[in-house]
Amino acid sequence: MNTAYKATPISVISCLLQALQLLGDQRLRLYVIIPLLINTALYSLAFYLGYHSVASLIDNLIPTWLHWLNWILWPLFLASFLVIGFFSFTLLANLIAAPFYGKLSAKTLEIIDSKAPHSAERPFTQVLLAELRRLRYIVVRLIPLGLLFLIPVINLLAPVAWTLFTAWGVAMEFMAYPLEERGLLFTEQNQFLRQQRINILTFGGIIAFGMAIPVLNLIICQLAVIAATLYVQQVNATRSTG
Repeated sequence: MNTAYKATPISVISCLLQALQLLGDQRLRLYVIIPLLINTALYSLAFYLGYHSVASLIDNLIPTWLHWLNWILWPLFLASFLVIGFFSFTLLANLIAAPFYGKLSAKTLEIIDSKAPHSAERPFTQVLLAELRRLRYIVVRLIPLGLLFLIPVINLLAPVAWTLFTAWGVAMEFMAYPLEERGLLFTEQNQFLRQQRINILTFGGIIAFGMAIPVLNLIICQLAVIAATLYVQQVNATRSTG
């Protein structure tokens, strides 16, 4: 694959719109529905546990005469849940649903280009190890980024750095599926991403934003896998005709 090719952010958006159309394709239905069920179960569990934990905390720590503060505390809980809970459980859901996302990418590639080369299907343990390696890559870098918030002056730039890296990490997660389908390993995947930074950040930023929106985040990961597959195929097709 000629990773020197650079599409534009507009082409990234175009891939997302095409993915939205493919999302309802009957041939992809199984690989879309199973992760949807996984996401729904995990988010429901997270909300249930969070709701009862906060309710217990309020009952035990807030005196009866201050229960009128509930109208402040519950919105704060809901906001925190959306920002932290949904995003955290999305990472866990992706870890569990990784094999299905790999098959979703492979099936999407088969639909858009039946002659495209496919790598051999990998064992579940290998898929899981690849997911854990990407997760380690992200976590190791999130720790120093988090420390930036504690440094005076520099902490003014910390939200920008955090946002950019979140977009990068999200893009890395979903671009991995079609890149692995092409036989690219972790190091080669990073090279592909680095040579197309603006497009990758655009893709990751849009998907990260969608992951923070309730209901949409139940299906955004499947959309991201399909869009990433379309994007990688676009890059490969351009090389072939260039």
